[in-house]
Amino acid sequence: ELVDVQFEMVALAFQTGQTRVASLRMIKEASMRTFPSINVDEAYHPLSHHGEDPDKQEKLRRVQTWQIERLAKLAQKLQSIKEGDKNLLDTTMMLYGSNLGNSDLHNCSQLPCLVLGKGGGFKGNQHISAPKDTPLANVLLTMSQRAGVKLERFGDATGTFGEA
Repeated sequence: ELVDVQFEMVALAFQTGQTRVASLRMIKEASMRTFPSINVDEAYHPLSHHGEDPDKQEKLRRVQTWQIERLAKLAQKLQSIKEGDKNLLDTTMMLYGSNLGNSDLHNCSQLPCLVLGKGGGFKGNQHISAPKDTPLANVLLTMSQRAGVKLERFGDATGTFGEA
């Protein structure tokens, strides 16, 4: 419930012009939290170190599906809020991601991420598979530039996603 309430607050803050920037972490990666509402009684962190155990992987998938469902609910809420001749999702850039590509191995490359919204002129409805070891900073630099921030470099970025 807390995540849903926090996302509602983000939508309300965007809608009322209180802010156009929000950051929210759904779960601390080292959390020992369980998810009884989706029948996951094992702690999140040990599940992320599944050791290829199919039962643990299934439970981890349930938690990650729950997280994506929360994000989808926020996106639908933003899409339902009219802003002139557009909706709030049309003028928003949202980044959803993970701190690890493979949590079982503590692998920090090939980080999965999702960019939602058409803010900054993103085309949407596409999948971009970046070359191996492309820094996440490339996504952040792209988003910053699309938001009008005049940055030439950011962290270890090696470029931007021009086709996005």
